[in-house]
Amino acid sequence: MAELNPELNPALNPDLEMEIKNVIIESLQLEDMTADDIDTDAALFVDGLGLDSIDALELGVALQKRYGISMSADSEETRRHFASVRMLCALIEQHRSK
Repeated sequence: MAELNPELNPALNPDLEMEIKNVIIESLQLEDMTADDIDTDAALFVDGLGLDSIDALELGVALQKRYGISMSADSEETRRHFASVRMLCALIEQHRSK
């Protein structure tokens, strides 16, 4: 699988970005947040949104159910995709184009 590089594809689908932000909010029950509160390019874990490993599992399950994407929890590639909303969008777009 080719490495995803958001700089090469800066114009990802804004509807998909909002959809993923809403999946994050719903699956992690972040009631005090809106999609506009989540920066598309900000880190999702530790810095940025501040998610942890339990959040990663819950979000991974939600993305698998919604988009049919299979991911390995221990994979470096999976960790790279979970870096930001933009990287998750790129992963889903790549999965859809197959």
